[in-house]
Amino acid sequence: MTEILAASGTDVGNPTLNIAIFVAFVVITMGIVIRASRTTKKASDFYTGGAQFSGPQNGFAIAGDYLSAASFLGIAGAIAVYGYDGFLYSIGFLVAWLVALLLVAELLRNTGRFTMADVLSFRLKQRPVRMAAALSTLVVSLFYLLAQMAGAGGLVALLLDIHSKAGQSIVVAVVGVLMIVYVLIGGMKGTTYVQMVKAVLLILGAGIMCVLVLLAVKGNFSQLLAQAQETVAGSSNKAAAGRDILAPGAKYGISSMSRLDFVSLGIALVLGTAGLPHVLMRFYTVPTAKEARRSVTWAIGLIGAFYLFTLVLGYGAAKMVGPDRILAAPGKENSAAPLLAFELGGTIFLAIISAVAFATILAVVAGLAITASASFAHDIYASVIKRGKASEEEQVRVSRITVVVIGLVAIVLGIMAMGQNIAFLVALAFAVAASANLPTLLYSLFWKKFNTTGALWSIYGGLISCLVLIVFSPAVSGKPSSMFPNSDFAWFPLANPGIVSIPLAFVLGIVGTYVGRRKLEDPAKQAEMEVRSLTGVGVEKAVAH
Repeated sequence: MTEILAASGTDVGNPTLNIAIFVAFVVITMGIVIRASRTTKKASDFYTGGAQFSGPQNGFAIAGDYLSAASFLGIAGAIAVYGYDGFLYSIGFLVAWLVALLLVAELLRNTGRFTMADVLSFRLKQRPVRMAAALSTLVVSLFYLLAQMAGAGGLVALLLDIHSKAGQSIVVAVVGVLMIVYVLIGGMKGTTYVQMVKAVLLILGAGIMCVLVLLAVKGNFSQLLAQAQETVAGSSNKAAAGRDILAPGAKYGISSMSRLDFVSLGIALVLGTAGLPHVLMRFYTVPTAKEARRSVTWAIGLIGAFYLFTLVLGYGAAKMVGPDRILAAPGKENSAAPLLAFELGGTIFLAIISAVAFATILAVVAGLAITASASFAHDIYASVIKRGKASEEEQVRVSRITVVVIGLVAIVLGIMAMGQNIAFLVALAFAVAASANLPTLLYSLFWKKFNTTGALWSIYGGLISCLVLIVFSPAVSGKPSSMFPNSDFAWFPLANPGIVSIPLAFVLGIVGTYVGRRKLEDPAKQAEMEVRSLTGVGVEKAVAH
């Protein structure tokens, strides 16, 4: 193993060049953020960029926010090692946008102002619902941050040839500090511009890699698949040797329980996007519901193209790098894309692609941090603690403090999660979002009888059940790939709890509504929400206020 690691260390190019390109990117994007900060004056500027972005601009920003390290590093690695089963992540992440487009985007833009809690509390009791929605937002954001930070540790460790746990921990800490600085200086405007730049670079970089992979097989995709299968089947790695990466089952077909785990994963991926707070918050950065729809259609086009690229990148890595080198490198599966870049274009190309991946992580963590901080400052501090009497200056100040706290927590969690496949970790965040947020959001928008009791039962029931099942699942303990491999307190057999926690949250919303049916909500507010969500009447006035 030592010899393999040493060999992989010599294959990561020039660490000095890698870090020079990283620094150059950070300096350029920091300049963008500082420039954007000059127009960040009010709370609306800090939270939503003043709702001044067009649909196409926001579409690129959504793509930059959504195409995380899980998409570029995690999925490419999953396809390289597991083939068909790894590509299922791409399918789930993409199909999920249809749910967001058809059920959420326009209605959410019409009924909210800054956060998801604005929608959930529109016709329900403000304080308890805002508190529940804010707590859910914070938990989902932390789960997502955990995945990005783990990806950062593995990526930079590979490029700088860092194999020690302490060295990778320092890398995670540096990423966390940069995230804090980006958000503190630029707010949503700066973050949005960075996400737009990152989306262009990521899609362009992945596209160039795909072209190079296809050129290597003279455009014959069937030949690429056959050679990838041959390389994996002949692997010296006991787990990968003989594996069929062209057929279902390499990861989720081993047993009936693993197949059930796949169904659970699919449900979480498809339903999770429409409940992700940092994605939902992007709908408030455009001036109208029409632009919100346009932004989603642009995002679907960009994201769809990228996920098609992941198929070529994954099988290209399987053929040209092989599972032995991928699993032996720091970051394991997450190292497949950078190692493929080195095979395709050498040291300089590796450094450029890795800088794009690093940009991906920075842009996503900044978006997550600002969403979580806005939720705490706007929903918990201003609405619950101060009962709506906090000034905009106070909200922004509290939001900035929250960014620092969230950054520190994310650093600790990211260090704990190093070595995990980040596509899998993001899937857990999707499960939490789909369990805690989506049922309440849909009921609030479409069910007239829905009340505060139903909302609280759905949010807390979905959130708590999902977290409990994750803690006592093989994802946390009981297996060599778990976060705590030397402990075993797993009694729930599935790695992703979506198949249990998501339906449970929907049921609890219904049961809670009928339990609290005597506590009638304001029918006038319910009618106003229905009219506004479907027509947009009154939105401009609310935003101006």
